[in-house]
Amino acid sequence: MTSDRRTTLLVPTLVFVGLLVAIVSSLGAPLIPSIAHQYGVPLSSAQWVLTAALLTGALATPVMGRLADGPRQRTVIVVTLSVVLAGCVLSALSTSFVVLVLGRGLQGVGLGLLPVNMAIARRNLDRPRAARAIAVLSVSTAIGAGLGYPLTALVAQLFDVHAAYWFGAIVVTCALVCSLVVLPARTPAASISFDVLGAVLLSLVVTGVSVVLSEGGNWGWTSVRTLGTVVACGALLALWVPHELRRDQPLVNLHHLADRSVLMADIAGFLMSVSMYLVVPIVVEFIQIPPSAGFGFGASVLVSGLVLTPLSLGTFLASRLLVPYERRFGVRSMIPVGALVFASASSYFALDHGSLWQAFVTMGIVGLGIGFTFAAMPGFIIRAVPTAETGAATGFYQVLRNIGLSVGSAFGAAVLLGYTPQGSTYPDLDGFRVALLLSAALALLTAVLAFVLPGRPAPGPAHGAGTDPVEVRMEEEALLEAGGALLVDELDLDPGDRPR
Repeated sequence: MTSDRRTTLLVPTLVFVGLLVAIVSSLGAPLIPSIAHQYGVPLSSAQWVLTAALLTGALATPVMGRLADGPRQRTVIVVTLSVVLAGCVLSALSTSFVVLVLGRGLQGVGLGLLPVNMAIARRNLDRPRAARAIAVLSVSTAIGAGLGYPLTALVAQLFDVHAAYWFGAIVVTCALVCSLVVLPARTPAASISFDVLGAVLLSLVVTGVSVVLSEGGNWGWTSVRTLGTVVACGALLALWVPHELRRDQPLVNLHHLADRSVLMADIAGFLMSVSMYLVVPIVVEFIQIPPSAGFGFGASVLVSGLVLTPLSLGTFLASRLLVPYERRFGVRSMIPVGALVFASASSYFALDHGSLWQAFVTMGIVGLGIGFTFAAMPGFIIRAVPTAETGAATGFYQVLRNIGLSVGSAFGAAVLLGYTPQGSTYPDLDGFRVALLLSAALALLTAVLAFVLPGRPAPGPAHGAGTDPVEVRMEEEALLEAGGALLVDELDLDPGDRPR
């Protein structure tokens, strides 16, 4: 294939690969009640098909993002897609719940593909085309989720749960072939030093926290096993932080947390991610519960997939409103307003859930809140750090977001487990209410911290002397228009200038 042809097909291929993030996600939440019924496990345990994928995604993202700085970006994508394919096949062939969860864990590695795709676009395209490609990658992921959820749900409803994973395997195979044919084998970049010890320590901490949140109810919150795991996680974290601070090339750069705006964006990203996964899977599970349980609507898998479509539409709509809002009101109020909108939606469904249409409305409003909050956060980071450190700072923000999603899913499962009677498949109604109200409380806390932590607005962005303010403004608006691009990869850096 000629060089010009490869360049022409590069962006469509990256978008196709990026859609796997939506496909992998859609193989989780809408299928949870069906999996609980088919495998004879409680609903809280079935949520591990979501938590396992989010957990491995949280662990894989910083590793893949770091490896994407090296010369073999295609190899990173090909290996990742191969692991996801193996996970889909394993889940499709599974006859036990443990094997299914293991397959979902392998699929979750694909959640780290987006930053790698952005790095490839930045390395192989000129600046204008790279900026447009990154914006398309960001928005297409949100749109793809709106299409992916009902599509995989339809496959599961027409056939069975295993067919949905075979569908995922087919899509991954197509993406793998396209990547091998189109993506360049090597890119011009120096080899990197990888922080193996930092990656291992961080993986153990995140895994331990997720396991405690998911299994603490079964073990007992004050049991030796639970407390011992918490203490071990604390000790590992105490080793990881100074290790990262000492390294010249750390897995994640912790020095940026000294800036209050960066600290605010990181904390807000984590809290809102936890809140998001205390709502999305909870509402999906709620509407599928049969009315014989005293609540729920007995909705089909297809309807549960469709109920997530307003979430994607709301996020996309928010991305179109962000730039006009920023020009009129500034970015200072964007995160608090989005968090309050999110909290109102979560509280609304917790208190009033008598009709199925209310779930659709709730998800649409949740999407608006997510769109406002997550799109504004990178703007606070790029204003506060030097241009040469933008990628490292936004990279750590993405790590916290992914960890927050994993913790939120595990926390939701723990809440539902605490309200599930012995021997029952379904939790009590109060379990769903508590999870939704906890989500609203975390969103309210986010609104307060987002307004208080940054302090007075800085006089100007910290991009260094001589930076053209018009270019800075265009870069910030590009972030907003992308609908919350979480790892925009140094839009105004040449490939050779990337931080090492």
